Amino acid sequence: MLNNYFVYLSQKYASKWLVFCIDLCIVLATFFIAYFVRFNFTLKFDIHQFLLQLPFLIVVASVSFLAVGSFKSVIRHTGFTDIVNVFKAVSLMALITVFCVLINLNFNLISGFTIPISIIVIHALFSFVVLSGARLVFKMAYNYLKHKYVVCKKVLIYGVGDSAIVTYNALINNVKEKFDIAGFINDDYIKEGKSIDGILILCKNKINQEYIDSNNIDEIIVTSENLKKDNLISLVDLKVKITKVPPIESWINGELNVKQIKQIQIEDLLGRAPIQINNPNLTNEFNGEVVLITGAAGSIGSELVKQLSHFNVKHLILVDQAESPLYDVQQDLKRHGKHDFTAIVADIRDGLRLDNIFQEHKPSMVFHAAAYKHVPLMEQSPYESIKINVNGTKLLADTSSRYNVKKFVFVSTDKAVNPTSVMGATKRIAEMYISCLQKESKTKFITTRFGNVLGSNGSVIPLFKKQIENGGPLTLTHKDITRYFMTIPEASQLVLEAATMGKGGEIFIFDMGESVKIYDLAKNMIKLSGLNFPEDIDIKITGLRPGEKLYEELLANGENTLSTYHKKIMISKTRELDYVNVKSEIEELCITNRFQNNNIVMKLKRLIPEYKSNNSDYERFDKRVQIYKKAKGILDDKSDKTYSNL
Repeated sequence: MLNNYFVYLSQKYASKWLVFCIDLCIVLATFFIAYFVRFNFTLKFDIHQFLLQLPFLIVVASVSFLAVGSFKSVIRHTGFTDIVNVFKAVSLMALITVFCVLINLNFNLISGFTIPISIIVIHALFSFVVLSGARLVFKMAYNYLKHKYVVCKKVLIYGVGDSAIVTYNALINNVKEKFDIAGFINDDYIKEGKSIDGILILCKNKINQEYIDSNNIDEIIVTSENLKKDNLISLVDLKVKITKVPPIESWINGELNVKQIKQIQIEDLLGRAPIQINNPNLTNEFNGEVVLITGAAGSIGSELVKQLSHFNVKHLILVDQAESPLYDVQQDLKRHGKHDFTAIVADIRDGLRLDNIFQEHKPSMVFHAAAYKHVPLMEQSPYESIKINVNGTKLLADTSSRYNVKKFVFVSTDKAVNPTSVMGATKRIAEMYISCLQKESKTKFITTRFGNVLGSNGSVIPLFKKQIENGGPLTLTHKDITRYFMTIPEASQLVLEAATMGKGGEIFIFDMGESVKIYDLAKNMIKLSGLNFPEDIDIKITGLRPGEKLYEELLANGENTLSTYHKKIMISKTRELDYVNVKSEIEELCITNRFQNNNIVMKLKRLIPEYKSNNSDYERFDKRVQIYKKAKGILDDKSDKTYSNL
């Protein structure tokens, strides 16, 4: 009952006019105290004169309070600014009083009226102390009663900087939910034992599970954007909710709202700072261009569409064969007031359809993100992988060249490096084909390579989330498997940056930081879901899938890199190709019969000497090659004759 009553009262604000009246009463009381102190704690002063001065004081105090507005603050949330306003009001009251007394002394406007300067000074001092003290006492009493009778969420704030202070103020001023700030956490010992607004600063090393349990901590709010990966993971290991304050630039009108504090995401545990792109040349690069994006409904394609829509492009052409996802992208653009685009359901394997699109819309730039990307499925269907990843790329690149497109940007993958799967091999073949085409075309062909994209369709993160929702277990192919990760916006920004700096013929690779162990990622996702591993959800090792690697690479054997003006983007120096023969063989590969899977894989291996199948039925071809070479003494992996005789 008392709890509910206090909650009701805590949600009510005292009228500002009530505060105004109380402040006036305090000023009158301190005026009496000033006289009492001035006359040695006796009443031996002119009471009649004192009573004549009270109406004048009421008028002066009222003018001062109204001018400064010190009575308008919410008393239970009194802060430094409120105390400063009280000081301003009291100072203004004293100045007006002195001014009026001096004017009256010189011009004798009111006969016999005066106030001793000593009384004015003592009164100003007492008024400031009592007005400020009353506010702080009320705030302390309110907080004591609130913590005693109202259910509060007990939290720790990680950080002691400006963001932490803003977070603290946002929490204590929140009306809908009550927070009890148990302390601030700092990474070192320098500030340990000090306090912020009476809240103790704690050293990170003292925050363990025992501390969390004994102090009934409900949540730790991270305010530092540059918190080290190890420190963040150590927090995740604790059995307590971990949330994070968004970057300052995303605050609403420069102010933090409690609703913006969100659960820590798996992206925050990557162990590297997000890649930032701030290149003014991007605006000039896409200004007035007609840009075509294939795979526009996919993870990367849709993000490219989103980011390109913010530039002053003349028109966007969105191409995808997935009707429903493309419709979603279309509706999202319309919701954001974008109308300079055309969504087209089309298959990039249809050369006539592509020709019609280019003829009608005349794109000046092409971003090619359409592809089959699931390794195990493509291992079973090499012909389908060839049709999309190789032939689709070939048709699109040929059409772009024929219509003199300025730039053609191909989104490749790290699985194309020393491929162990059909999917990776087909992406490498596509890279090779556009490299061949560069030699005879005015179009600038640019390739970008990067690893796994967090949250993309079919990636491990959505899979783990779904498995957690279903109660587990999480399925993992190998305990030691590692992958490079970046976010979808990061990947798309880097693709746009590479498109801007590309001169034609480059393969751009991105610095993706350290590779992430998927087993650790799975455990962290379980913890972030508020569950325990392995008590609540376990991890099941299923074995490597056909064509799957334990770890990915960004450079093939024999490749090295050149730096660019962006430290996160490098250019791969690939070995020279026999462009005429390679192009001819790729064209032959594209017309291979669909039922000849073995023949397709053998041709892929002939074109890509570093392609060695892993955990796949096609490993037998690698063994046959080695046996044949050993028997014949052939050392040249590139020999067409070697493969044709097998």
